[in-house]
Amino acid sequence: MKLNELSPSVPRKERKRVGRGNSSGWGKTAGKGSNGQNSRAGGGVKPYFEGGQMPIYRRVPKRGFSNAIFKKEYTLLSLDFLNSHFEDGETVSIETLCNKFLLKKCNDGIKVLGNGELTKKLTVVAHKVSKSAKAAIEAKGGSVEIVEEKGFERAENNK
Repeated sequence: MKLNELSPSVPRKERKRVGRGNSSGWGKTAGKGSNGQNSRAGGGVKPYFEGGQMPIYRRVPKRGFSNAIFKKEYTLLSLDFLNSHFEDGETVSIETLCNKFLLKKCNDGIKVLGNGELTKKLTVVAHKVSKSAKAAIEAKGGSVEIVEEKGFERAENNK
């Protein structure tokens, strides 16, 4: 098969050429009816318009509070992952993970979880580390450093 022999599995439909005279079958009003908002150029209503009645997004009560826009998402790493991708004595940090192309994106930081088994001595620099992961890393002679996150100072300190 050559490039010039390729053809689509479903043939392309001819485009309707509206408003090109009565003999075309789509002349005069071009399939838009006689008068009204929808027949005008740029006319029509938004998809959520309900003909003037009270719209559903105003009829349904709004309740509660959501703080979701301030939620922190951490990239989760397991001990098995660290064991398989790092050599003995290496440092695990965002920079080394990015340099080895192991992270697609680093949300708000990294968190190391205690899933699996660690057999190497590693230095872990992370935003959060679970208790079991910290115990496993330190049991193998490694060390854990927590990256401090910058936040707002307390009101008492700002006086």
